[in-house]
Amino acid sequence: MKLPEILKTISKKLHKKNAKAIIVGGAVRDHFLQLPFKDIDIEVYGLEHMEALESLLKEYGSVNLVGKSFGVLKLSYEGEEYDFSFPRMESKVGEGHRGFEVEVNGSLDFKTAAKRRDFTLNALGYDVEEKKFLDPFSGLKDIEQKQLRHIDDETFIEDPLRVYRAVQFCARFGFDLAKETFVLCKHMVKKGMLEELAKERVYIEWKKLLLKSEKPSLGFELMKELGIMERYFPELHALIGIKQSPKWHPEGDVWIHTMMTLDEMVQICRSNLFSQDNKYKLRMMFAILCHDLGKATHTTIDNDGRIRAIGHEEAGLVPTKNLIYRLSDEHDFIESLLPLVEHHLKPSQFYAAKSKASAIRRLATKVNIEELIVVAKADFLGRTTKESLAGIYHAGEWLLEKSKALKVINKPLAHLLQGRDLIDLGFKPSILFKEILDAVYTLQIDGVILTKEEAIDFVEKKYK
Repeated sequence: MKLPEILKTISKKLHKKNAKAIIVGGAVRDHFLQLPFKDIDIEVYGLEHMEALESLLKEYGSVNLVGKSFGVLKLSYEGEEYDFSFPRMESKVGEGHRGFEVEVNGSLDFKTAAKRRDFTLNALGYDVEEKKFLDPFSGLKDIEQKQLRHIDDETFIEDPLRVYRAVQFCARFGFDLAKETFVLCKHMVKKGMLEELAKERVYIEWKKLLLKSEKPSLGFELMKELGIMERYFPELHALIGIKQSPKWHPEGDVWIHTMMTLDEMVQICRSNLFSQDNKYKLRMMFAILCHDLGKATHTTIDNDGRIRAIGHEEAGLVPTKNLIYRLSDEHDFIESLLPLVEHHLKPSQFYAAKSKASAIRRLATKVNIEELIVVAKADFLGRTTKESLAGIYHAGEWLLEKSKALKVINKPLAHLLQGRDLIDLGFKPSILFKEILDAVYTLQIDGVILTKEEAIDFVEKKYK
């Protein structure tokens, strides 16, 4: 296992004190999954007191004591940070992630300390000095078989967040949930154990699912099977079995379509210039997840068997807010999703109608067109029509070109006149200002006024 030289140096120093450094957690797991890792956690075995470890680490850099009470010290060395901890045992004494009693004990053996971890693949260790991997619960076998298996029933249920961790791990790594772990997780959901979780913790796991998975749909399907959707996210559960027109959606019901669009969005964001911006990607992922929520209440089937969902775009706004406020209180972020949900059909509709410039300019006052095209593209590709399978979203390319030419690709048309311009024309500030500026802007959008000179001429003729 390739490690920074500083860790090897510290390991040798610990070895002289009859102690050892063992790399634990995600770094060892990701080594075997052939994934890049940055954060490295080290457990130190064989020292009696944290003060001895603190003194040793201070020889190499600054030490942050924020986690000292839990046996954790953070070493900063040449711009990098490493977490050093003593092995510990945890026992549940109350609700929530703070309701644990922690026993720090440097004399614990690795297997005893690793038992508190959630899954076998997270209980792996690497002895730095002996260059040897430690695998007390057959985690390597589970990795080879691509299955996620919990370690111990009693310790696992102490933190119900582990159910959501199971979901996002299975989606990220393409693993199956071991039968006994599936049964235990489903039992925890049924018993309402997840209700003690703070939504901020749940949101973190959702973000990992949406941002780090090749196919987030795997995680959502697992949440559906475990009963999480029905119990905690009824807006998404309501999509199951909602029929769609086979002409436009031969892939199946709204749930199937939504899952396909999620996976398509991952690929679109990966090729997008903004793909490194997690806030942008998260907005796109949530927008496409929620884009058809309104179909649950607005799908109808007429006497001829024709399936429609008229008005589902606007009807999706309330369930979108209900769903995401259950995960987060980030008001501005949630508000930024709503126009993308409300107008997600516009690119295809505008393309079919060959809409005029004025309609495109007006759309830009309601939504970021560039982002809207991304959502509409995922919606288009997340189905099995012949056109969608071809992989080219002509409507999006058309609207992108038009909105760029009109200079409204990611912002509304700029106002030609401001209040100060009216003052320069001799007007005194009043409620009339808004009426004048709105009238000018409407004519701008309609393409009647194209220059500031034309705007001034209009004002002088109409209002002076």
